[in-house]
Amino acid sequence: MIKFCVRLVQRWLPEPFIFAILLTFVAALVAMPLCHQTPLEVVEHWGDGVWNLLEFAMQMALVLVCGSTLAAAPVIKRAIDAMARLPKSAPAAIALVTVVSALACCINWGFGLIVGVVFAKAIARKRSDVDYRLLIASAYSGFVVWHAGISGSIPLTMATPGEALTMATDGALTEPVPLTQTIFDWHNLVTVLFVIIGITVANTLMHPKRGALTVDPALLKDDDNITTNVSSSDKTPAQRLENSKLLSWLVALMLVVYLVIHLGVNGASLDIGGVIMIFLALGLVLHSTPLAYVRAFGKATTGAAGIILQFPFYAGIMGIVTGVGVSGISLGGEMAEACIRISNPITYPLLTFLCAAVLNMFVPSGGGHWAVQAPVMFTAGASLAVDPGLTGMAIAWGDAWTNLIQPFWALPALAIARLDAKDIMGYCLIDLLVTGVIICAGLLIWAM
Repeated sequence: MIKFCVRLVQRWLPEPFIFAILLTFVAALVAMPLCHQTPLEVVEHWGDGVWNLLEFAMQMALVLVCGSTLAAAPVIKRAIDAMARLPKSAPAAIALVTVVSALACCINWGFGLIVGVVFAKAIARKRSDVDYRLLIASAYSGFVVWHAGISGSIPLTMATPGEALTMATDGALTEPVPLTQTIFDWHNLVTVLFVIIGITVANTLMHPKRGALTVDPALLKDDDNITTNVSSSDKTPAQRLENSKLLSWLVALMLVVYLVIHLGVNGASLDIGGVIMIFLALGLVLHSTPLAYVRAFGKATTGAAGIILQFPFYAGIMGIVTGVGVSGISLGGEMAEACIRISNPITYPLLTFLCAAVLNMFVPSGGGHWAVQAPVMFTAGASLAVDPGLTGMAIAWGDAWTNLIQPFWALPALAIARLDAKDIMGYCLIDLLVTGVIICAGLLIWAM
């Protein structure tokens, strides 16, 4: 089964950019007959959507680059190397990477995406007997729990009072849904626990007993550190500024003060911008000087190419899925309505989850899911007397689940690991099947 899935993906999964192009054409070809839209309408929806993820694309690029730059700081590298010595066997290394990645993603998805793969790469440098592709797949598999964790965008949006919540749900939610009914509901917590156990066991069992797929040592090699301090006593004013620790500390202090005000005083939640600021502040301090940070940052930027190229295409796909033509019908809305028509109070959360999972292949964004499904799903859920917290978490789990086989979110991990999507997605396909059973069972029990 494992070999079949790996070979299947290796043979049929194209480069992620090609995958994005194919999804664009699929969405367009489905939208035209199903939503009674003309080719020109579909092209217009696509073009209008192309630039809608620019802010998010920049955030994701900065998460990758700032996270990688922080990991390159000498003290962080030493700490990661020390942790990488803990596993005493290849299967233990796979299990440890899976658990660390999943727990980090429960805390914050942006943090977890970077930490897991950086840790996996450090272990690969220490152990030549570990399957490198499976190790990186294990690091990425932890991302499946992100939307059920404390940085999940849908449950956090549902917990935020205001008119925006009522408008987004078409009047179905007039009061916020507390996190105790979503993320911290015991049904969700137990599901998260079993999902982490499931992927840990599955990933460990997938490791070959012999003939591990090792990696080209060049992919694991760190660039040599470049000394930036000028030792001569006759530094120019420009050189003194470039090597001033004081400047790095002052900028880091500004970032920390802002975060304290934003999170502590104003009571805001830690979002992706906050994670970037943390990475940036720590990186500036730990690299000591501005020039050292700039040089490390420059090395890390090459990994962001896939994000910069592909995010506009996925924004265009989102435009096709959410675009409403003269017919007044959108592809996302039709998918949601089809789910509702065959639902009852017990099966509704499960079908909502599956609908979100399919939609996630075309709109791999929590915000995009909220825009497409919230107006329809919460209204239908209310009519069936389904707990709104359950409806929201069904959407959230569906959004997270198919990320395991959607290369979009794997781009940062693949850039750091220097692998292609086809190298890890075969293993992730197994994780998809394992976690799918667990999540579906959890939602059915919650609905009963």
